Amino acid sequence: MAQNRNHNGTGPKQRQLRVGELVRRTLSDVLLRGDVHDPDLNRHSITVGEVRMSTDLKVATAFVLPLGGQDADGALLALRRNSGELRHLVAKAMTLKYAPELRFVLDETFDRMDDTRRLLSEARVRRDIDTDDDEADED
Repeated sequence: MAQNRNHNGTGPKQRQLRVGELVRRTLSDVLLRGDVHDPDLNRHSITVGEVRMSTDLKVATAFVLPLGGQDADGALLALRRNSGELRHLVAKAMTLKYAPELRFVLDETFDRMDDTRRLLSEARVRRDIDTDDDEADED
């Protein structure tokens, strides 16, 4: 089997990224259409931010967040409770050899972005950033 010369062994491989994005789009469509017959799940508007695939493509970890972050734990429980039906619906829409097992995790990316924005807006950090910019302009 040919090896990717640009891949040095760290991070996901190109195939993992492609399949993860395909699973993300398919899962988002399934959740948007409300194909799952669970009123607890259908009352949530869920964003699928990212899907990371295992190296053998048999496990898909979906990073999800309900709209506005409200009742995140309830949405996560509903997703986990319906993971078998979601797996079936995703597999039916895709042409993979194996239907990946779906695992759901709360997406904390937005929280980290807010923390970073808050940190960058602090006076002492602004002062350091402005000082670095002034030094770069002098060079």
